[in-house]
Amino acid sequence: MSRLHPVPEFVQAVAAPARRPLYTPEERVRRDKTVWTLIQGVLAPIQFFVFLASLGLVVRYLMTGDGLEVANISVVVKTVTLYTIMVTGCIWEKVVFGRYLFAPAFYWEDVFSMLVLALHTAYLAALATGYLAPQQLMYLALAAYATYIINAGQFLLKLRAARLDYEAQLKNAKAPMDIAGAAA
Repeated sequence: MSRLHPVPEFVQAVAAPARRPLYTPEERVRRDKTVWTLIQGVLAPIQFFVFLASLGLVVRYLMTGDGLEVANISVVVKTVTLYTIMVTGCIWEKVVFGRYLFAPAFYWEDVFSMLVLALHTAYLAALATGYLAPQQLMYLALAAYATYIINAGQFLLKLRAARLDYEAQLKNAKAPMDIAGAAA
């Protein structure tokens, strides 16, 4: 039916508004040139492996009652890695987008990161003050870890979007050459 009655371009634009690519060409160049991209790329998997180890230790404590000290140490190490990746991520965001936090491309990831930071920081405060019992402290760590997983998922989806944007840009740049080549 659409072949008989093509949809006007203005209707297509209203029906499916174009999404701004994650990076402008200039931002992509800055992203690719800065050392902070490499640093983020190294820190992210390190933080994830620290998270997995710590999660195992926290769950072990909750299931057996053994290993409270090592579980606490692991959560502190996880929190330090989180702070490190957050600070370096802010620097990366400043270099690429011109602001330390809440650049439009990563606005909601940054908003949710604040919750992740708040829960990890609450854990440190509760540990330092003895405000929570050990089991409550471990449940707070699990809540912090749940938000971390959601936030990591947000960033993975952004990485995927960036890759798809780049592939679409390459395809669009190549398309006129293919048409010209096919016509010749």
